[in-house]
Amino acid sequence: MRPDDIAERLTRAVGARRAPAAAVRCRSDGGGTLTPAAVLVPVVLRAETPTIMLTQRTDHLYDHAGQISFPGGRLDPGDATPEAAALREAEEEVGLRPDCVELIGRLDTYVILRTGFEVVPAVGLVRPPFDLRPDPFEVAEIFEIPLPFVLDRTNHERHSRVFDGVERSFHVLQFEARYIWGATAAMLVNLAEVLAEP
Repeated sequence: MRPDDIAERLTRAVGARRAPAAAVRCRSDGGGTLTPAAVLVPVVLRAETPTIMLTQRTDHLYDHAGQISFPGGRLDPGDATPEAAALREAEEEVGLRPDCVELIGRLDTYVILRTGFEVVPAVGLVRPPFDLRPDPFEVAEIFEIPLPFVLDRTNHERHSRVFDGVERSFHVLQFEARYIWGATAAMLVNLAEVLAEP
């Protein structure tokens, strides 16, 4: 899987799915409207094999503490688009400069009802070399997983747990010692689905 080939394939598949900003919807738990948010799904075009950049969040954060996630967060008033928010958050969290990222489109919008976020995943191509500077308050670690691992459907699992008295089902990708679940895993599965479309 050469970097230029995967870049072209991703650009065709994801770029064809450009979507308007999602409409604001009410939370099913009565908590009011959802908070608009965005994440960057950074596909690193490494020569040996393309990878996906992820972060391990620090344990003291209020939302999603200790979880594996993409760089991202809520939209600020100055963010013109979800993509602008994703790029801003990626620079703040991991030090990835916006001029190092080629945005190519969006995945499906993901609603996290438990914490009240409506998240737009913006896919971006990142060509090495680049420098990273993780924010120690938010990011415990930055790491990458191979894109072929994400695309292999045998690595997509479904688990279930009881949250707040309700059994919920969610996606899981187990990579080595890393347990990727919830919204992040669902977005990775969505990326695999998009790339598998004819």
